[in-house]
Parts: sequence; structure tokens; C-alpha cells
Amino acid sequence: MKNISVAHSPDADDIFMYMAIKFGWVSSDTLSFSNTALDIQTLNDEAICGIYDVSAISFGLYPLIKDDYALLRCAASFGEGYGPKLIKKNGAKLRRNFTVALSGAHTTNAMLFRMAYPEARVKYYNFLDIQRAVLSGEVDAGVLIHEDILSVDSSLCVEREIWDVWCELAGNEMPLPLGGMVLRRSMVLTDAIEAERVLTEAVRVATSHKPFLSHMLLERNLVRVDKEKLKTYLSMYANERSILMDDVAINSLNTLFKIGYDRGFYSKPCLAQENFIPTEYLDFRHA
Repeated sequence: MKNISVAHSPDADDIFMYMAIKFGWVSSDTLSFSNTALDIQTLNDEAICGIYDVSAISFGLYPLIKDDYALLRCAASFGEGYGPKLIKKNGAKLRRNFTVALSGAHTTNAMLFRMAYPEARVKYYNFLDIQRAVLSGEVDAGVLIHEDILSVDSSLCVEREIWDVWCELAGNEMPLPLGGMVLRRSMVLTDAIEAERVLTEAVRVATSHKPFLSHMLLERNLVRVDKEKLKTYLSMYANERSILMDDVAINSLNTLFKIGYDRGFYSKPCLAQENFIPTEYLDFRHA
């Protein structure tokens, strides 16, 4: 049986969407899966180096690795009226060239932030250290991601929602594409299709059994938030749209790629639908 290495972030929605495989609720007759949890910028860096068969990445990175990785339709996270937050100390006024802590050079929020604040001086931190960096005065502001958006220190306040930046750049309100999964193109196609099937089913099963699986994650101390925050966080980032990207999600992803190309972040245009795994191959094969 072939083993597929899967890398995902340690935040609650990624863990939630993978655990149906880990707990044996979803499996394959031909593939086994092993997983590694890494912070998002490390995942992006490892994807650039082609380390894992399947990896979570920031959507902002994808056009830069599309020749080596195909997009998966499942396990994606979108913000819908919410997302990363630009925070500062209470009462602080930010100058045009303020210093800011971001969670990684290739994260989607970093790309959108840099478009909106081209004169800001960027420093990169592990996402867990961003509030501390602002509170200590190492930087003037920071962009919070993952579960930290639910636990903003009382000495801090939100300067701007990245959701608002996104809507302004997109020219419309549409889901904010944050992160998704990619699969190595060198994988045998039938294995790639089977891997996507299993991962999609894992998200579907997890979403269908959200209260029970959430209890298991809390009981095993596999997430960094309490019961109420986990419920809120999963409702935001592990929902029906996470199971399989629909046309609305694909359109918003294409909008992100177009904005990135138009502003010089990518050297070539990129369309999501041209980079999905061709699952229709099985229909032709069995016709």
C-alpha cells in the first residue's frame, strides 16, 4: 500500500478536517496516509521545495507552485465577512510606514496587506507570536490569523479587517480565499484521484459529525481553544464550502489570482479550474 504524506497546519480547522482519516473513519484500499502539522509559512516553504505529497498552503502561494502541485477541491478555508485582522495597541495611531508583524511572506493575508499598505515595513513572525510582538512594542501592528482572531488581547484593538481589504480589491463581496490543499503532480493519476476522494470524504464525515469529533479533539488536547471558541472557529472555517469548492468559491479564488497577477505578485495568469485533478479520467477509463 502506498503511503501519502500529508502536511497541514496545527490550527483547529485543519486538524478537524484530517482527523477522520487519523481515527480510521475514512480509509482507502490502495493508499495509507501519514500527517505532519507545521505552521503556515513553513508549509508554504516546504511546498516550494516539494517536500510533501499533499500539503495545506496559503492560496496566495498557489500560482508560484502550480507547475509542481495540483489544486484539491476539498479542505479549503474561506472567510465570509471575516478573516485575518490588522491589530494595534489601543489608542495608537499608525503612520504610513508603520512596522507590522505578518505570519509569512507567502500567506494570503500578507499579499493582501502589502497591496493595501505598500509603505508599511514588514517583519515576519510565527503566527503565535504576533500579539506578543505588538504588545511588547517590537512592531506597531500585526495581522492575526487562525484562532488568534477570536482572542484579541484587551490592550489591543482592530485597525482594519483584511476582509474589508479583500472586498475593496475584489470590487465586490465574495468569499475571501485563505488556504487550501495541493497534491504533487508527479503522483500517479489514479492515486491522486483516490487521495482527493479520501481527503474529501474525511472533510465530509468530519463536518457531518462536528459535535462528536469536536469533543474528541478537546478530550485529547489536540486543539488550542476551548469548547466555545472551537465551535465558533469551525463554523467559520470548516463548513459546507470546505467539503468541495463550488462555483462561487472557484470564482473568488480566480479573483485572488487575477489581483495578484495584475499587481505583479505572479509572472503568469492562473485559473483554479485548470489546475484541479482531472477526476473525469476515471469515467473515460471505465467507459
